[in-house]
Amino acid sequence: MEHTDNLTLVCEQCHTSVKIPSLSHRQRAVCPVCNHTLVSFRNQASEKMLAHSFSAFIFLLLSLPFNFLTFKASGQKHSIDLPTGITVLIEQDYLSLAIITSLATVLLPGIVIVGIFLLSLAQIKQQRPFYLNRLFRLVKALLPWSMAEIFLVGTLVSLIKITELADVAIGMSFYAFIGFSALTALCISQFDVTRYQMWLSQGVPPSPKPLSETQASESIQRTWALLITACILYIPANVLPIMYTELFGQETPNTIIGGVISLWESGSYPVAIVILIASVVVPVAKIVILAWLNFSVQRQKTSSKQLRIRYYRITEAIGRWSMIDVFVVAVLVALIQMGNTLSIYPGQAALAFCAVVFVTMIAAMTFDSRLIWQQWKQLP
Repeated sequence: MEHTDNLTLVCEQCHTSVKIPSLSHRQRAVCPVCNHTLVSFRNQASEKMLAHSFSAFIFLLLSLPFNFLTFKASGQKHSIDLPTGITVLIEQDYLSLAIITSLATVLLPGIVIVGIFLLSLAQIKQQRPFYLNRLFRLVKALLPWSMAEIFLVGTLVSLIKITELADVAIGMSFYAFIGFSALTALCISQFDVTRYQMWLSQGVPPSPKPLSETQASESIQRTWALLITACILYIPANVLPIMYTELFGQETPNTIIGGVISLWESGSYPVAIVILIASVVVPVAKIVILAWLNFSVQRQKTSSKQLRIRYYRITEAIGRWSMIDVFVVAVLVALIQMGNTLSIYPGQAALAFCAVVFVTMIAAMTFDSRLIWQQWKQLP
């Protein structure tokens, strides 16, 4: 689907029918009611996506076999590559953290870029094999859970945290992973779901239906349940230690707030602010905003629709970045294992905080933004 002439799309967020004009390169059509991007156009979009996804996959392969990071302290040296880092977590009986890290940073982003590559290749060849619709739905579902760029930021934060303890050397795989993360983020940002969906349906635009009263009620109830769960999990995530540092046999627990304070006292002000925002401000703000949105649609509020949809999109976009602290713990645990001399272990709060992030992400997905624009009790 390369042109938008005489095309009418129904906005999936406010259910407004919009006639789309012919779009030029780098132009996008926006819903006049809720400002949701309906479709965008780029010259040779499929060819560029094919090149970007192929390059990202090559960088992913290069990031696996070589040295990722090397840690030197007290005459000892410990080097890891990405697979070894996951193995270290498993050997230390942190299987759940190993699974979360490997899925979010390597496996799911890898599936996404391979899926985008196959979709782009099929579109260039104008072929629609039987598996393509399922592949499209899989890629669309995995997009929010692809966190390679967040893991990269978490790794950089980890390096800043441990530079005072010892020398850290960056390996070839680290630079390859930077390329993989950058290209994956580029692929995801340029992946136009609507355009691919129209091409797969041979030019037929998607036609979302208004919410029924039952669907609206179920969305509100599920969102409340998830938000209450997130609030309960947030207590141990902040009260319990997120990691333990063992130095010459003496173990020191570190909470999320304690880590922020330590970074601030050591002079790492930008990193302390990043961790504070990502690990404290964002989760709390997301829970508060989603609760406000859910309450407003439950009470049939008709005011401030533009403000509410803007806040919803912000929470949906930034919520996943709270995983930075979890990835910081994963990198430090995998890298710093030197027995009683210096070792780092994850605390109980690591999984609790990870659960908070996942539950709030699911809550944002469960909350149906159409409720902001539709009076659900009046729907047929």
